[in-house]
Amino acid sequence: MPPRKPFRPDKNRDRGRVPHGSRDPETAQPDKRSPARTGPWSKDRPQRQERTAPPRYGSESANSQEKLKQKRNPDEAAAGYKAAGGSYWIYGNHAVLAAIDNPQRRVRRLLQINPEAEKAARGGTDRPLPRWETVDRSILDRVAGRESVHQGIAAQVDPLPEIDVADIAARAADRPEAKIVILDQVTDPHNVGAILRSAAAFGALAVVLTERNAAPESGVLAKAASGALEVVPLVRVTNLARAMEQLKAAGFWCAGLAAEGERTLAEARLSGRVALCLGAEGAGLRRLTRAHCDLLVRLPTSGPIDHLNVSNAAAVALYEINRAG
Repeated sequence: MPPRKPFRPDKNRDRGRVPHGSRDPETAQPDKRSPARTGPWSKDRPQRQERTAPPRYGSESANSQEKLKQKRNPDEAAAGYKAAGGSYWIYGNHAVLAAIDNPQRRVRRLLQINPEAEKAARGGTDRPLPRWETVDRSILDRVAGRESVHQGIAAQVDPLPEIDVADIAARAADRPEAKIVILDQVTDPHNVGAILRSAAAFGALAVVLTERNAAPESGVLAKAASGALEVVPLVRVTNLARAMEQLKAAGFWCAGLAAEGERTLAEARLSGRVALCLGAEGAGLRRLTRAHCDLLVRLPTSGPIDHLNVSNAAAVALYEINRAG
């Protein structure tokens, strides 16, 4: 057996031969200028493009981060917009605009889908407001409710400061033709909101309702009121009969609207300070409320349907009282 050749690790050290296309013979560094493989096909071979890492989450803008969060988990994103501390969300152009313009209303947050909506909903006030936040439509759908018409904007607000009957009586002192609406256990927020809107349209001073068994101040009520919640105060009382006696002492006539009224509202020809009392649909005015009314009046209806929705009845009655006065 022939002897084995000795191992010589430095045999090819100075020959300048390197693995094909991998190292530069002068610098012995990887040759980045040439492709790893060469040949007659390499001239038309597209060069490999370097991959760029996506931007880190922390380097994105606040808007991009919020949109990414919404796409990952919509429910988790919506959880960051839950109203807290007694506040609630209102939505829609008229409701939000009126809240911004009301110096008595504290606005906590403002949301919009389209950045151009900020100009339309800035209002005519110069008081400091939170900055507008641009969010995805799914967030506004969850904040306002999927069935609501939020028109692309919403505001998180605190409830308005409470006002009592004595305050309303003081405001009516210099208004001999003041009108007030009294609601006896009207629980539907759509109806209360619509009555507020009619009260604002016909110049009513306030809407009085009970603390219990009555619609609370909410986004649904504010949307139905279409901004009237900010201009016509809601006065909540624990005892409606006692409140009616306070209004009588301030010079108001309490007229209850009931189907069994002996005279129509037009025949009664009410003038001066008038408090119009309306009950819930179906139940109507309660017995004690009727007993504290100075008179009961009715609206002259005819046809197959002889009764009106409470909000419609309030609008017709307020119009008739203003016309008669």
